[in-house]
Amino acid sequence: MKYIHQKQTLFLLLILVPFLGFAHDVTSADQEILRHGGLWAYVRVGATHMLTGYDHLLFLAGVIFYLNRFVDILKFITIFTLGHCITLIGATYLGITANEHIVDAVIALSVLYKGFENLGGFEKLGIKSPNLLLMVGLFGLIHGFGLSTRLQSFAMDHEQFLAKILCFNLGVEVGQVLALIPMVLIITLSRKHKQFPAFYNAVNWYLVIAGVGLFAYQLYNYFNGHG
Repeated sequence: MKYIHQKQTLFLLLILVPFLGFAHDVTSADQEILRHGGLWAYVRVGATHMLTGYDHLLFLAGVIFYLNRFVDILKFITIFTLGHCITLIGATYLGITANEHIVDAVIALSVLYKGFENLGGFEKLGIKSPNLLLMVGLFGLIHGFGLSTRLQSFAMDHEQFLAKILCFNLGVEVGQVLALIPMVLIITLSRKHKQFPAFYNAVNWYLVIAGVGLFAYQLYNYFNGHG
């Protein structure tokens, strides 16, 4: 029965994977909010974008699952946050951009990477895992560039340009904190149950599957000229 339930859950997740790519597209509604809402609107849209950015949240979930101590979680999340702040603010201010589907495809690979690492994939291949703190910082830079490409998709005039970028970044951080609180709570509580190893494996296999699905989805959009 347990095996059948796991298969049903996996099937459902496979169905849902392609729809994750729609989660944080730039919308006309967001554009209207930014056009009429002032600086506060950039905070609001930044927070919403992070809360609906499943690729970012899946990666963070993978990082948290690998860590046991709260101090380690805080350290790694801080490194990730510094990384995405650097590229979000810097790339947007300097006008550096790239095709959003290619950037999001790389972000999808970061989700795949974290699930693979958490499952001991490198050890099974006889390869030493790269330094985790370094990789989280590197992926933070990539995730921040992805956020920057989204922000630059909006029609932004140059009045208070830096302030708008900083407010969007602030919103992203608020959204990240709001998302992390329940994630950390759920994972911390789940460690107390004897089923945690099965839960750990299931979630990390999902990260692998989701990473592959999102990567394929973004490449499909890129080669078919969507976005």
